[in-house]
Amino acid sequence: MTDPRSTDSRTTDMEPVRTEPVHTEPAHTGSFHVLDPDEAVLPAEEFKAAFRNHPAGVAVITADAGNGPVALTATSVFSVSAEPPLLVFSVSRMSSSAATLTSAETLVVHLLTSPHMDLAVLGATSGIDRFADTSIWSRLPGGEPYFVNAPVWIRGRVIDRMSAGGSTVLAVEALEARTPQRGSPDADAERSRPLVYHNRTWHELSDRSKLPD
Repeated sequence: MTDPRSTDSRTTDMEPVRTEPVHTEPAHTGSFHVLDPDEAVLPAEEFKAAFRNHPAGVAVITADAGNGPVALTATSVFSVSAEPPLLVFSVSRMSSSAATLTSAETLVVHLLTSPHMDLAVLGATSGIDRFADTSIWSRLPGGEPYFVNAPVWIRGRVIDRMSAGGSTVLAVEALEARTPQRGSPDADAERSRPLVYHNRTWHELSDRSKLPD
């Protein structure tokens, strides 16, 4: 699973910023890292610790580049533009799905709610045939595999690929989508239960987690 807490999946290429050493007051608590002018990057463990309390939505991405369908659970999906409709996600090059996802011309991004956590677990479990149960998936007219019960999916065309550390970042132009039917729980923001990943486990957002203005 691509997770910003364990990889650099949410980083972007940028020039390193040189700063003066950071000094903290003794009253502050927590772990601080003082930047050395000759140090290139933040240590991996501190980078992961910084993201550990930053929750992310959960998606499952499917594709078939001609060698059979693959599925990957990702928390790195985010939208970057509505006009044109573009989204971005990253995949670790160590993932068994990487070769297919990075070579496929089109793919499907499923945005999950908590009742569909089973799909997230399926896409995150290694060493299994994620498409063995033929009752839970089918193919779109273009041949892309997709999970039929996902409340939202977006079929898109990969328009750019960028190497970033041990991952590949893919930019996808949305071509069509399935969205919740009007009147369904998933279409009602007050009743929907988005699935999020936080501190290495699954969580559900609901009206109980809503904060007052």
